Amino acid sequence: MPTLSAFYGILIQMFWNDHAPPHFHALYAEYEALIDIGTLEVMEGSIPRRALALVLEWAQEHRAELMEDWQLCERNQVPKKIQPLP
Repeated sequence: MPTLSAFYGILIQMFWNDHAPPHFHALYAEYEALIDIGTLEVMEGSIPRRALALVLEWAQEHRAELMEDWQLCERNQVPKKIQPLP
């Protein structure tokens, strides 16, 4: 599972050829949440509230890049890295 970005101890990852809807995995310590790219809602799992707020802020800024990476992963191609939060 490629890591697209990392910030404040949070990893953002995607699986190759994953199930719809387009989403990414946010990992923080022992927590994991699947976030829908279109709605930015948690589809499954959970992470602490502060970490989730950071993930959603980051995802809002990079939604187009996340969709581009989703499409690359659907074709089993290497996704592009995305800038972390400053």
